[in-house]
Amino acid sequence: MKLTKIGQVALTAAASLVLGLGITSCSPSNTIDYLFVTSNSPSGQIASYHVDDISGALDQVVGSPVSSGGNDPVALVASPNQQFLYVANRDSNNIALFTIGTDGQVALTGNPTITPGSRPSSIAINSTGTLLFVVDSYGPGFSETNPGPGALIVYPIASSGALGSPVVSRSLPYVPVQCFPSGVAVTPNDSFVYVTNTNAYLTTTSNPATIPPTGPTCPSQGTISGFSVASNGVLSPLAGSPYLAGSTPTGIAIDPTSRFLYATDSSQNQLIAYNILTSGGLYPLNNGPFATGTFPVGVVVDPRDQFIYVTNYNGGTVSEYNVNQAFGAPSANADGSTTSQAAGPTCIAVDPALGRYVYASDYLGADIGAMELDPNSGTLGSIQAAPYPSVGKPTCLVMVPHGNHMQETVSATAGQ
Repeated sequence: MKLTKIGQVALTAAASLVLGLGITSCSPSNTIDYLFVTSNSPSGQIASYHVDDISGALDQVVGSPVSSGGNDPVALVASPNQQFLYVANRDSNNIALFTIGTDGQVALTGNPTITPGSRPSSIAINSTGTLLFVVDSYGPGFSETNPGPGALIVYPIASSGALGSPVVSRSLPYVPVQCFPSGVAVTPNDSFVYVTNTNAYLTTTSNPATIPPTGPTCPSQGTISGFSVASNGVLSPLAGSPYLAGSTPTGIAIDPTSRFLYATDSSQNQLIAYNILTSGGLYPLNNGPFATGTFPVGVVVDPRDQFIYVTNYNGGTVSEYNVNQAFGAPSANADGSTTSQAAGPTCIAVDPALGRYVYASDYLGADIGAMELDPNSGTLGSIQAAPYPSVGKPTCLVMVPHGNHMQETVSATAGQ
């Protein structure tokens, strides 16, 4: 079913990455990335795939898929050392830890961690792999029958990958955010973390019989909550937070230099761009917001900081932008947008090893769109045999570079 702007429309989690089923076998020598995808049909699952360096084809790892450790997995993130995978299971209110094997297979490790609130919707990790950030749609004491603010939780991560007890900030094991938070992103320099608050119920991966009501304290428009992050994970609200962010901000991404933040506004079909000031405050870029396709939900900045891609759920397309690296302003690519080979693309990612391929999860079509990136123009072209069938109905995706392949990066600097 396509989504429309009717009061409470929308999305869960968006920000992240990729998968599908390949038509050719990828040997270890020509595998550049491992890709992991969550799906909630027929049950919570994680599937693993190889990415071929010559064609971008996807090949399912033997022994995949495995249980996600709960019901309705909606978001996932990999550790920077590529050893661990963390999965948010929304209906089970937990975060499951998996180890990533040398063959790309994943294995559930220990018991999943129950979150303080309920309905976790998004997840992020800092650059050193020592802190995990989780957003609960409802903070402690609130629920779909008693709606209210969401919560941001910080977990310390041990060298084993295990999660410790939530970090206490201002005497609470979480910090309140506003209503129906959908995305979370931490700056690559680890100084700040931001949460998109839709302040209206949105979903692309489920269709509840009854739309949950909006709480009496929920603002009438979208915002972004911002916090400074101490080395021990303690959070402090930024001056001026929460910041105005259109109607219903969903996806969120930060550029590799920690200077610019981008958020999709699903209801107004636009990409909102901000300067991240040295204080962490957000200041909208001139000439913005920037037009997208219909119902944008996911956004990613490529590892080289040259291009931005946005998934348009209702449009079945991906919007392409070139980035002015001095000022952060996105300008629409000459082609504007490309067919994603996905009926309803949600999460999106650029392969981290070579930066040559782009993938988008497709919950509606139960497959993965795959595209090839032109490194000179940023234009996306088709990959033979795409889209690739997925295991179940994919909700979101993430990928890590394989073996000795170096990850494309741009050095992070302090905000300006």
